[in-house]
Amino acid sequence: VQLVESGGGLVQAGGSLRLSCAASGRTFSTYGVGWFRLVPGKEREFVAAIRWSSGTTYYADAVKGRFAISRDNAKNTVTLQMNSLKPEDTAVYYCASGTPTEMTMSSTYAYWGRGTQVTVSS
Repeated sequence: VQLVESGGGLVQAGGSLRLSCAASGRTFSTYGVGWFRLVPGKEREFVAAIRWSSGTTYYADAVKGRFAISRDNAKNTVTLQMNSLKPEDTAVYYCASGTPTEMTMSSTYAYWGRGTQVTVSS
């Protein structure tokens, strides 16, 4: 499975961005898909995840109420809508997929994209 993220960029605090994760090589149909972010000098952090089959979603406390993860069956993509962005949301955002045993743990995901930079200015 190849994952490609898109939609990152530079935005002012309070603004919005939409990230997309497209899969090729295999559909997401039996998988979970998660978004993680990485800031230099820090550990990779869970952001949000979705179980493809059921649509059950999971969010980190830091983004709950501001971010929304969703899936598009027809396009085989997962979208992360990010609203009310804060400077502390600045990071490289990665899409991950697989059959994770724990949706919030990056170590349980098998496939990863290359990441997309999100920068939020104050």
